[in-house]
Amino acid sequence: MSYKLHREIREGKVTGLSLGIPEADAYLRFLKDRCRLSTWISYGYDLQVFLNAIQKPVSAVTAADILAFIESQREVSRPREVFTKIRAIPTGEFSYLQFMTPGVLAQSVMFVAIFFGIQVVWERDLGLLNKLLSTPAPRSTIVLGKALSAGVRGIFQAITVLILALIIRVHLTLSPVNVLGVFGIIILFGMCFSSLSMCLAPIFRTRERMMGIGQAITMPLFFASNAIYPISLMPGWLKAIATVNPLSYVVDAMRALLVTGDFSNIAVDLSAIALATTVLIVLASLSFRRIIS
Repeated sequence: MSYKLHREIREGKVTGLSLGIPEADAYLRFLKDRCRLSTWISYGYDLQVFLNAIQKPVSAVTAADILAFIESQREVSRPREVFTKIRAIPTGEFSYLQFMTPGVLAQSVMFVAIFFGIQVVWERDLGLLNKLLSTPAPRSTIVLGKALSAGVRGIFQAITVLILALIIRVHLTLSPVNVLGVFGIIILFGMCFSSLSMCLAPIFRTRERMMGIGQAITMPLFFASNAIYPISLMPGWLKAIATVNPLSYVVDAMRALLVTGDFSNIAVDLSAIALATTVLIVLASLSFRRIIS
């Protein structure tokens, strides 16, 4: 079967094609079904790899790390609190720990997603990516499936952070609706930054370079957002960066759901996250084939 016909099937231009040969028609139906399922196949493979990996401690957080963190909070939880009662950073009627928890949650998810390109490079080195790209599945569905798996991974990271927040008695609004909303935002956020990582993979091409660029991106994005202090305290040039930083909208949306209950900006936050995710998925789809060239 010609490459042109493969491409037309992949793009959905071939709908009622019949070659008059039962075996050929059956193959055509198989290709069309394969294209529809390609997103879920890609998603399922990446999620299976992740689930196998979390047989080890989740996110490499050992019991000793958790106990050490709880121990460090004992002094903070006494009446003469320092961290939770700090007033150098205005947080309104909420403690600083409440204010900061959504930021830490977003940072943990970002750290998982931004290094997703390393897995893509690893699959290329093993030859798995060549086999995947040789199928008639559109590049966009492969990227979408991988991004979706990265978003689901972020949920496991979020659950770990929320459990730690409850252990140190940070008061959060954890109603089922709010928690589901947070999980939805985390999936979108994970898809956004994993797509950014897949955009960078064809440029840097090695796992070592991807590790370096991931570390170089995460901390500036984290500090140039409202994760640990309000945007109102920033100088003008940093406010401009925070305004176009997707992390600011993610933290603002999760803070509304978990802490403040103020949903006046939730529509803007969700629109900005969805727009950034869509743009990065499109860019990753356009550049995905270059990773094997």
